[in-house]
Amino acid sequence: MRGLELARAYYEEYGRPMIEEQFPAYAGRIAVGLAGEGSECFGYDDQYSRDHDFEAGFCLWLTREDGEAIGFPLFRAYGKLPAEYRGVKKEKSSLFGGGRKGVMEISEFYGRMIGCPGVPGSLEEWLAIPEYALAQAVNGQVFRDDLGEFSRIREELGRGYPEDVRLKKIAARAAVMAQAGQYNYSRCLRRGEAGAAALAAAEFAKAGISMVFLLNKRYTPYYKWMLRAMGELPVLGELREPMERLLTGGGDGARLIEEICGAVIAEMARQGLTGGNWDYLEPHALEVTERIQDGNLRNLHLMEG
Repeated sequence: MRGLELARAYYEEYGRPMIEEQFPAYAGRIAVGLAGEGSECFGYDDQYSRDHDFEAGFCLWLTREDGEAIGFPLFRAYGKLPAEYRGVKKEKSSLFGGGRKGVMEISEFYGRMIGCPGVPGSLEEWLAIPEYALAQAVNGQVFRDDLGEFSRIREELGRGYPEDVRLKKIAARAAVMAQAGQYNYSRCLRRGEAGAAALAAAEFAKAGISMVFLLNKRYTPYYKWMLRAMGELPVLGELREPMERLLTGGGDGARLIEEICGAVIAEMARQGLTGGNWDYLEPHALEVTERIQDGNLRNLHLMEG
């Protein structure tokens, strides 16, 4: 059983009765689900990910007011639920694990994920949040949220970046892809600097994967899930294969880079983000920048974002 299925089953068997019996006045105010850090929240958990931070459990999200009223009693009640469920028991926590499940205020959860208690209030705040953090804030599942406050924030974040922020990031990714991949990769090889060429390919791939997510209006997850998640996207998901070959040395790197860039440029044109016919990505980055309405974002350094 995968982590999300396990969490829902554990909630239905033990969590829901506990809430309804011990906190009946708040049963319709407690949001319940599983989201945030961890491969199980993305649906990517397997036998290898069960060696740490894997257990039956779920999240209970409260408003600040409800947290003050029942936070500690709910925390204690949750802690008394069975420590083992369907053969899964609490195992060792890694250095970076712990605190991922259980009782937390809504503002605490989003503050931990994205650095602010709810939807960012400015374009600059949006721009500063790492993409993987936003991906963690909207992954997983919500099992119950009658009140709707947790889901309201989640749904607004899930719509993707404000368009000016998306454009700024697309321009920045195009600039990095041009510099690291189309320009520096081959130059490093000609100099006999194979290690530097590998680093250039990695920088290109990181920017290129993010570009594909941005063109899908989605958030790029943590690096170890980037390629897997990209392959599931409806737009340019097929670029996973050439991207993986580039990173693993499975072909002509320069040709793979141009193949990826060509597909990205075609999609940018299809979305009306550029009208130029250049093969090199940098002029496309400049054209996308000109489409940004907000002057502060438009005037930032090309690669910032």
